[in-house]
Amino acid sequence: MADTVREIERKYEATDATELPDLTALDRIAAVVEQDVAELDATYYDTADQRLAADGITLRRRTGGDDAGWHLKLPVALGIRDEVRMPLAPDAAPAGAPPPQLTALVRSRTLGHELVPLIRLRTRRTAHLLQDADGTPLAELARDEVRAARADGGGEEARWHEIEVELTGEGDAALLDAVGRELTAAGVRPAAAPSKLARALAETGLAGQSPHPRQARRPRTAGDAVLRYVDEQIRAVAALDPAVRRDLPDSVHQMRVATRRLRSAFRSYSAVLDRAATRPLGLELQWLAAELGIDRDREVLTARLRSALAQVPRPLRLGPVSARLRLWSERRRLGSRREVLAVLDGDRYLELLRALEALRTDPPLRRAAALPAPEVLVKAVLKDYARLAGRVETALETPAGRARDEALHSARKAAKRLRYAAEAARPVLGKPAKKFARRTKRVQQVLGDHQDSVVARTALRELATQAHLAGEPGFTFGLLYGREEALAAERERELPTVWAKATPPGKW
Repeated sequence: MADTVREIERKYEATDATELPDLTALDRIAAVVEQDVAELDATYYDTADQRLAADGITLRRRTGGDDAGWHLKLPVALGIRDEVRMPLAPDAAPAGAPPPQLTALVRSRTLGHELVPLIRLRTRRTAHLLQDADGTPLAELARDEVRAARADGGGEEARWHEIEVELTGEGDAALLDAVGRELTAAGVRPAAAPSKLARALAETGLAGQSPHPRQARRPRTAGDAVLRYVDEQIRAVAALDPAVRRDLPDSVHQMRVATRRLRSAFRSYSAVLDRAATRPLGLELQWLAAELGIDRDREVLTARLRSALAQVPRPLRLGPVSARLRLWSERRRLGSRREVLAVLDGDRYLELLRALEALRTDPPLRRAAALPAPEVLVKAVLKDYARLAGRVETALETPAGRARDEALHSARKAAKRLRYAAEAARPVLGKPAKKFARRTKRVQQVLGDHQDSVVARTALRELATQAHLAGEPGFTFGLLYGREEALAAERERELPTVWAKATPPGKW
């Protein structure tokens, strides 16, 4: 069984002679309690080309201390990581293979490459608990004497001292800031390396270089701009994979959005990226989005129905409507959750990730990729705008009913594509693109709310049928159906006004 803890810490350079300042001078710290010295022995695993290290991920097997076991650290933000822990198997060899539960969480990074031991770190740790007046631990300050060596026995051993300050219990980031100021005033410098592993790789000569460095400068060519956006979305898919596996809130939605942004970029910027190469990827991304959508659509629909039901006065809630809705949702969740995990563990998904990796390594650029970014991006955005305009006009001219619902749904998909195209152009086109994307998003929201109403009515009809067959009253579900019908009509009346505001700027 895996446990997860949120690790919020700061690291500092130190020497054997470094003296700690009196931290009890800080308001919240009443005592600094020294702990017994711990001897920690950790082996760090990665692929031979260090795919995990390139994304700031560490996977280690550690003995010693009070948290011996397997530790997988996934970055959340600067100085914040989620540490997924698993105990050591009683009969495991010292350098045994990582648990499959953890290797699954990094599959989107390793892409099937073997995880091997790269670095061994032996740390002599003297920890100090920073406590408040009630004796509650706020943080742990650890003085570490570190020895790092290659796991294969080659190269020179590296040695250094460092200080880690990590929140525990009731501590908060402001406390870390205050402790950091005291340490800095005492002459202690923030660590240059983000982790012990990063420093060990550098000082033992194993540090690799990411094959896909992020672009720091403003894009000049159309190729620069589009590839940067595509790279961001591919990274997002890989980063969200472990979040989906861990069932973190909103992770399925965000991963699905990244796949849609990628697919939209391939279509909107076909003048830059060859469609002969991106079309097969687009189809696979469409498949992945659909598989993820099974779970995400259930989440959205259930939340919508629960919210609507909560607004119905109690006298009008006839029968066990809440229980009926909960049962309906849970049955779908169990099935959809299993299906999503099966997709992420499958060969088809792995091949898609490898194909996206290949595209980053060798992008299929067309001649327009070398042109100045503004002219190519503006042309692509305006083309998508014209496409949306035609669909909105068609939808508004279609008589009310199923045909109009389908036309509005088609317009919604075009609005989403236009919005993503404008977002991709924002680093080049600036504030006008940002404003245009925001207005397009409003069109998308109106159309999306309309489509959600269409889907909700289908679900309500199903719930009412189930209630009827069980001998329960279906009145409340019928009431909700009528309200969804009225909401859809309201969105249809709202669309012309919102659409009129979503015009491209006269000058980019």
